[in-house]
Amino acid sequence: MDEFPNSNSGSGAVICTGRLRLRPWRESDAAELYALASDRRIGPAAGWLPHRSAAESLLVIRVVFSAPETYAVELLETGRVVGCVGLLFPERSNFPIGPRDAEVGYWLGTPYWGRGLIPEAVRALIRRAFRTLELENLWCGCYEDNRNSLRVQQKCGFRPHSRLCNRLNEATGERHTELVGRLTRGEWLLFSDCGR
Repeated sequence: MDEFPNSNSGSGAVICTGRLRLRPWRESDAAELYALASDRRIGPAAGWLPHRSAAESLLVIRVVFSAPETYAVELLETGRVVGCVGLLFPERSNFPIGPRDAEVGYWLGTPYWGRGLIPEAVRALIRRAFRTLELENLWCGCYEDNRNSLRVQQKCGFRPHSRLCNRLNEATGERHTELVGRLTRGEWLLFSDCGR
């Protein structure tokens, strides 16, 4: 995995893995984002409403995806955007976390499910969080019925931490039980080949 600085981005880096490039979102990604994020199988499972237009996707890129450490996941082979990964720091996290912690968020477009792409992207982001940003703990939440997202947590080394029942999602108006996993820097250094 390679990491390259990028001074034009809030994320500050471009990260390459075997199959992926994690890079800052660009306004020119709006149409591709809309094609993926308008699918009803994606947003509600991740806690947001499906996008209704490319203009809405552009606004999301400008307002939400411009946050530090938020990356478009791009296939190296085709240059197409397939999803998103990012770190949510304490002020933006969906649950209380410490000052040297971040919450990991991710989603993947349905045409790309089942290929192991998001675990690959999340592992790269974990490496950046612990090695470059020197964070202490990473947290990851998913709805109890989102088995795909829970499997990503497990594949990436997150250990079950807590179960938050009957939580209201203000974006969708729905209540869900959320499963929260945690990965500490010490655990990652001890058990991950990437930590050595």
